[in-house]
Amino acid sequence: MSSAGTPLTRTRREPPAFRRVAVRAVAPVTPRLVRVTLGGPELDGLVVEQPAASVRLLLPSRGSTDLVMPAWTGNEFLLPDASRPAIRTLTPLRLDPERQELDVEIVVHEGGTASGWALAAREGDEAALSGPGRGYPIDPDAALFLLAGDESALPAIGQLLEALPAEKPVRVIIEVAHPDARLELPTRPAGAAPPAVEWGDLPAGAAAGDALVAAVIEAAAELPAGARVWAAGEAAAVQRIRRHLLDERGLPRSETWIRGYWKHGRAGDADEAD
Repeated sequence: MSSAGTPLTRTRREPPAFRRVAVRAVAPVTPRLVRVTLGGPELDGLVVEQPAASVRLLLPSRGSTDLVMPAWTGNEFLLPDASRPAIRTLTPLRLDPERQELDVEIVVHEGGTASGWALAAREGDEAALSGPGRGYPIDPDAALFLLAGDESALPAIGQLLEALPAEKPVRVIIEVAHPDARLELPTRPAGAAPPAVEWGDLPAGAAAGDALVAAVIEAAAELPAGARVWAAGEAAAVQRIRRHLLDERGLPRSETWIRGYWKHGRAGDADEAD
């Protein structure tokens, strides 16, 4: 409260401005993952310096193909009618400055705004991008890297496998809701040992993240000193991972990088970071 008794309004740092883009191509990666290539002259100057960074994807409102740009209120983006726009946070993948193109990948699931848009997208459809947000600062002195996530983290995990130091061992744990989501992960740098990859299927009726949390807890008991943990997925699940690693195992916060990519039962993004 202010001294006058009026509530204080929290002001957040304004995100980077949206850049208008258009769909240039849509291709399935798996039955549950779609790659969308976005392009346009407003991508000129976009630089993504770290792996597993983020961009905000602005979509037309449900039921419309017209893209309306929102305004920043000091706390959130709102459309002219004061409604919230359809914004999803994704991992920026292949960036081609010469062609002014950027690839993103979207998980397909029933009722999802972004997945519905991706499945229906056609060349020329409008969207907009804001970013990039911070990525993963790789520690070259780490003893080992543990990467853990659900299907929403697959694009970021693939990017990290290509970027992590070749001489460091890597262990990967991925939870999928259906075996169709499994894919061939990118290869590591030349001379690197292949990662130890563990795919876990989410049991029918289990809460999203249950299999991931159990596998990470088991893996954490075997982590060597100096290991680094990167984990992303459903927000409540990664909060459980965070509590286990920080509170129960006593890992320094500097050795973990844990992000909530989405929230079960919520249409928007989790947009949370450790």
